[in-house]
Amino acid sequence: MSAYHTTASVPMITDADAGVGFKHAHAEAVFGDDHAVRWFEVHPENYMGAGGMPHRLLTDLRERFGLSLHGVGLSIGGEGRLDADHLARLVALNERYAPDLFSEHLAWSSHDESYLNDLLPLPYTPQTVAKVADHIDEVQSALGRTILLENPSTYVVFEQSEMSETDFLREIVRRTGCGLLLDVNNVFVSATNHGTSAQAYLDAFPTASVGEIHLAGHASVTLSDGAPLLIDAHDRAVADPVWDLYENLIARIGPRPTLVEWDNDVPAFDVLAGEVARAQAVLDTQSPLLGRRHVA
Repeated sequence: MSAYHTTASVPMITDADAGVGFKHAHAEAVFGDDHAVRWFEVHPENYMGAGGMPHRLLTDLRERFGLSLHGVGLSIGGEGRLDADHLARLVALNERYAPDLFSEHLAWSSHDESYLNDLLPLPYTPQTVAKVADHIDEVQSALGRTILLENPSTYVVFEQSEMSETDFLREIVRRTGCGLLLDVNNVFVSATNHGTSAQAYLDAFPTASVGEIHLAGHASVTLSDGAPLLIDAHDRAVADPVWDLYENLIARIGPRPTLVEWDNDVPAFDVLAGEVARAQAVLDTQSPLLGRRHVA
């Protein structure tokens, strides 16, 4: 088993780098040296076996590119305790591959012994803050590193919420010292669905804690009353309004590692690389203003 006990001998993600999710079907193109993608993200849940082809590919990937692990199964917002076996497997993967970034979602996906194939929203209350903060403390203690927490895309709001999402995230950061993964597409999706301003949300976001940014495409359906409903589908190119929000954000806060997510109806790698190149161009306009910055 290979292990990267330090990141001194492998590529590292910097604030000025754009990346994309790694798909096994794209391995030949990824390792072909004819692209400018600087880093890749994988879901750790896909690499929790002991070996085989997935780990051979991930080992090769880690030796040549920056790496982020983006978890989808911790259920940080769940009512019960974190799954100890799942957390142990995450610890093993972090020790094996020493990713530059590790992130999870502000969501829940489990109840008792049942696990749901979805990332479900939470009410924003002091009680929820305490629960999520306790879980993040447990994860950070186990991993021995700071994690990034991603803002969700939402389709409903809770009447019992007592604070805004940005204030909730700010309080989580204050209590735990975690960083934030700012998904700009999620911001646009949620704002459109709730009839609020995506730009006002970004203006209120605790951007000093942002260690990574996500961009993705979304689908749109029309409800019976004629109102649009956006869905965080990850099945198409990033929409122009999301690019506009991203460009304004980077101009205001400076570069942050940026990932393009495209997980469904995945196109050829050169299409993904083109989306990454667009994000890279935005970062390059600001990167001389800021040196390297890492959330580790």
